[in-house]
Amino acid sequence: MLKVAIGTTNPAKVLAVQKAFEQHYENVEFQSLNTESSVSDQPFSDQETIEGALNRAKKVLRASGHDVGIGLEGGVTESLYGMFLCNWGALVDRDGNEIIGGGARISLPKEISSRLKAGNELGPLMDEYTQTTGVRKKEGAMGIFTNGLITREEMFHQVVQLLIGQWQFRIKMQDK
Repeated sequence: MLKVAIGTTNPAKVLAVQKAFEQHYENVEFQSLNTESSVSDQPFSDQETIEGALNRAKKVLRASGHDVGIGLEGGVTESLYGMFLCNWGALVDRDGNEIIGGGARISLPKEISSRLKAGNELGPLMDEYTQTTGVRKKEGAMGIFTNGLITREEMFHQVVQLLIGQWQFRIKMQDK
């Protein structure tokens, strides 16, 4: 039985992790824990977003004692072409392997970018923008700005697939 600890209780992220692992492993036990990222509530670079994911993975692994800890973090990053959504994940195992992978990016509308630069956090801003609540726990900004074609869960599912694939490859190479 593979025991996987997930460093969040956010339903979209938890479901992404569960679906990805269940595609590759028959007997998996999951535990999700509210885990601090130890970065800003609104990460503003790839570096900070990666750091948040890695912190979550390490902390949840220590707290749970499971085989694998998964941390997922969403953020934004500036470029010459505007501000983009970014998302990163980390997988840490009991053997000390640390795997990092990133996912899809899309540009944010200028009205969202300017409010983020003014100090707003994306989750509450998206609730206000869409006049709903809990966007970050459902489709996310990714789902809103792709007209539902790619949801937050699907985006993070791809990230977790990247983590699992790299982890499996690393284990295979270590066994040689």
